[in-house]
Amino acid sequence: MALPEKMHAVLLKEDGYSSSGEVSPTLENIGKFLEHAEIDLPRLKPGQVLIRVIMASVNPSDTIFVQGYYGQPRVKGAPAGFEGVGQVVAGKGLYASYLKGKRVSFVAGPNGSGAWAEYAVADASGVIPLRKDVRNEDGAAMIVNPLTASAMVDMVPEGGAFIATGGASQLGKLMAGLARSTGRRLIAVARRDEPLAHLKSLGAAHALNERSESFQADLVAAIKAENPTVMLDAVAGSVSARIFNAMPKDSRWVIYGKLAPELPEIQEPGKLIFMRQHIEGFWLVTWMSRTPFLRKIKTIRAVQARFASGQWKTDISTHVSLRNVMAELPAALAQPDGKVVITYDQG
Repeated sequence: MALPEKMHAVLLKEDGYSSSGEVSPTLENIGKFLEHAEIDLPRLKPGQVLIRVIMASVNPSDTIFVQGYYGQPRVKGAPAGFEGVGQVVAGKGLYASYLKGKRVSFVAGPNGSGAWAEYAVADASGVIPLRKDVRNEDGAAMIVNPLTASAMVDMVPEGGAFIATGGASQLGKLMAGLARSTGRRLIAVARRDEPLAHLKSLGAAHALNERSESFQADLVAAIKAENPTVMLDAVAGSVSARIFNAMPKDSRWVIYGKLAPELPEIQEPGKLIFMRQHIEGFWLVTWMSRTPFLRKIKTIRAVQARFASGQWKTDISTHVSLRNVMAELPAALAQPDGKVVITYDQG
């Protein structure tokens, strides 16, 4: 099949980083940051593949990135979107050419390509060829959340306990399943009552609503029962600080997101000194660059097996067509707890 010369894409309107303003998790002012356009098909460099995108994820990291607050700069005029699933239609290099025709999960290459487009470029060494029994919905969300969940839960000692904020998110649900399958005890913290029962059914030992009047008492009781030594934190706000203050000595506060608008305050700095508590960050990009190759392969295979077996499932709340992103994405992101994916109308 001959490749087209042009493609539709959702493009970044600004360069670099942002230095002011608040981050909107729903991209309320989407027209300030993104635009739909028709652009030239990207060209390959050695070791890269061209992917006809089937479906792309919309993650919190995507919305933070397009607004200029992520850990890498924006490139004006480049398609947005970090990850997706698609079919390799061209490759440059031996292994890249071998991948032609295969369905793969991918993270789009930096500096000029993105998953919110009809075609995307990725490094051949970084794509994941998919099993036939893995759904496109799971393939589109195979990398960012699942690998983050797997890598962070591995920080928890075997048989130990941990706390996860943002518990009702897709990543939080994955961690609940991992807690059950690996014999760890999870205290999941969400912002509403509705997802609590579901989180327990997935594998959380405790599920708490941070907005409940009894939250502090419930938290203290759960910590006393489980003695968690790790908090995996997507929120990084005042509630996170309260949770950390209640945790025992030798505890780790691992921040991997910033969903709260306010800044956290260290309530008792002495605990960092005398109780050996400490605070750190987690970024999947760093984990991928520092983790030994064989360990990464083992983790990726385990992730794919969990999706294929049905142990994990990506809960999709809304499908948004690429050509309707500008009009429909903010409302889709405002839906509680669910996952938004972008779909593609291609012949």
